[in-house]
Amino acid sequence: MLVKITLSAMLSQNQMMGDALMDWLIYIVECRDGSLYTGITNDLQKRIDSHNAGTGAKYTAARRPVRLVYRENATSRSSASKREISIKRLTRKAKQELYLKP
Repeated sequence: MLVKITLSAMLSQNQMMGDALMDWLIYIVECRDGSLYTGITNDLQKRIDSHNAGTGAKYTAARRPVRLVYRENATSRSSASKREISIKRLTRKAKQELYLKP
């Protein structure tokens, strides 16, 4: 028996499975000029490499190289995005306290 599945149904199923199986991370990188950039990803090494290649965020493209100073696990893309926003609202000193604490 041939089963016909629509593309949108497949994408929807992959999206649900992807969020359940993928590990999301919130990260902070320090740019060459000392500024901090916060983002989320499900492939940290690939994302850091893209920042350093100039194909990541526009902000970091002009401030290369970047180096990872902080990472935090999240259970889903949604929770990672919410945490990213909360970190972006922190002062520079508060962000530094995240990654400088012993």
